[in-house]
Amino acid sequence: MNPTIELLKSHRSIRKFTDQKIPRELFEELIRAGQGAATSSHVQAYSIIHVVNPENRAKLAELAGGQPYIAESSDFLVFCADMKRSTEAAERAGADVVHGMTEHLLVASVDTALLAQNIAIAAESEGLGLCYIGGIRNNPAEVSEVLKLPEHVYPVFGMCLGYPDQNPEVKPRLPLASILKEDVYQADEDEALVAEFDDTMRSYYLARTGGNKETNWSEQLKPLFTTKLRPHMKAFLEGKGFKMK
Repeated sequence: MNPTIELLKSHRSIRKFTDQKIPRELFEELIRAGQGAATSSHVQAYSIIHVVNPENRAKLAELAGGQPYIAESSDFLVFCADMKRSTEAAERAGADVVHGMTEHLLVASVDTALLAQNIAIAAESEGLGLCYIGGIRNNPAEVSEVLKLPEHVYPVFGMCLGYPDQNPEVKPRLPLASILKEDVYQADEDEALVAEFDDTMRSYYLARTGGNKETNWSEQLKPLFTTKLRPHMKAFLEGKGFKMK
C-alpha cells in the first residue's frame, strides 16, 4: 500500500503529549490543509476556535468531563458548525434567507467533520498526535459562553494536537464485510460478524490493560444508548438557530 493509505490505517488517539510546541507556520499549514476538504456547495460552513488562553482551556477541560489533555496538549481546537457567515453573505447579496432548516444543520456538521479529518491526517503526516473531544457537547451552552459563539454557530467537537508522548496500539475496526454492503443493505451476517469482533476487542482490551479490563465492543456501546444521550442537544441547537424545520 502507498504511504497515505498506511498513514490512514495507523490512526491512534493520543492523550499524552510532550512539552514541545507545534511551530506556528506548521500549525497554519495544517489549517490550510483542512480547508482543502470537500464542502457542500462551497459553503465552508465551519469555524475553528484556537483556544490559547490557559484559563479557558482549563474551563473547557472541566466542561468536557475532566479531560486534562485539553490543557496539556500543544494546541486545542474547537470545531464549530457555522451558518452565520454564509447566511449573512447571502443576505447581503439580496437573498431572503430561510433560517433553521435541518439541511443547514447537516451541511454545517458534515462540512466541519470533513475539515477536521483533513487536519487530523495532515497532522499525523507530520508526526503529530491528536485526540477528538466529543465531550465538548456535554455542556454546549457553557462552552459557547466561554468561546462567545453567536447564533447559528455551535461547537461540534474539540481536538487536542501535539507531539505524542505515548505509542498506543491501533484499535481494531469492524470486519470489512460488516460495513461494506453490495447494492442493498444486507444484515444476514451482521450478528456473527459482531460476535467475531467482540472476541477481537475482548483480546485487545485484555492485552492493553494487562488483563485488567475484560469487555468487548457491544458492552462498550451500552452507555452510548443509555446514559450518554445528551438530551440537552435538541433544545441547545434550537436556541442557536438550528430549529430543524
